[in-house]
This record gives sequence, structure tokens and C-alpha cells, in this order.
Amino acid sequence: MAEREEKILSRVRVLLALFLVGLVASGITAVPLQWEIDTLADWMGIPAGVSPDSLEGLHRWITLVRLGLNETNERFPFIAYGTDWLAFAHVMIAVAFIGPLIDPVRNVWVITFGLIACGAIIPTAMIFGAVRGIPFHWRLIDCAFGVVGAVPLGLARWYMGRIRGRAC
Repeated sequence: MAEREEKILSRVRVLLALFLVGLVASGITAVPLQWEIDTLADWMGIPAGVSPDSLEGLHRWITLVRLGLNETNERFPFIAYGTDWLAFAHVMIAVAFIGPLIDPVRNVWVITFGLIACGAIIPTAMIFGAVRGIPFHWRLIDCAFGVVGAVPLGLARWYMGRIRGRAC
């Protein structure tokens, strides 16, 4: 029985480590937004200085975001401080998952919290994205973060239920 439980705990830890790495990576990428959008636009072949109105679809959206970031960072660089705090929040939430990584049984509530947060991404992206004028397809991409994050957490929670001998 103990060998089976250790095998399950090992799987849970791998799933939690994957979630933790993803959370930190998605947080850290919130800091260099200007560089990231410039790199993406270059990769997509969008010339610098082109008007978003002259483009369509994804090219238009990326150009509009690049223009918005350029103008905001040039005139009001302190606004980017908000994304620095976003990155900080991701990293701090990831720190909370160290507890379940060490002792998943005692800290199963953190896994439940993570699942709730993943679920809350969907209405948040849909509601606030619509209010802020974010295109629907882009909001779906944001929702995908919640869905993708819920997969390892849901599996970890399910495995924890196997240890406890019931559905968790």
C-alpha cells in the first residue's frame, strides 16, 4: 500500500511541478512586453511604424497592441509597473504551490484553490476582455491558460482522491 501511495505522490509532484513552472513562466513573460510584441511583429513580417488600419486580422491586432505599448511606454512608462506586479503575483502564487509539492496530502486545499483560480479565468477574460475591447479569439487564448492550468491540477486532485480512497 505504501509503495502505491508513493507512486501516486510522485505523479502528483510531477504535475504540480509542471503547473508551478508554467505559472512562473507566464508571470515572467509579463515583464518584457514591449520586446515580446516587437519580436512577434518582426517575426510576422509587420514593418515598424505601419498603421494598424492598413492591416487585417491578427496582423492588425498585433500592430495595434504594439502601437499601444509603444505609445504608453514612451509617454507613461509607469503604466508598465502594473504588469511587473502581475509577474510578481504569478511568482507568489507559484510559491504557494511549494507546500503541495512537498506535502500534497496536507496541502490539497492549495490544489483546490488553483482549480478555482483556473476556472475563474474564463469569466474574467470574457467579461473584462469584452469591456476592454479585446477580440473574442484573443479572449479564448486567455481562457486557454485556465483550461491548460486546470489539467495538471485536476489530475493531481484526482490522484489525491485515490490516496484518500474517495473522490476529492
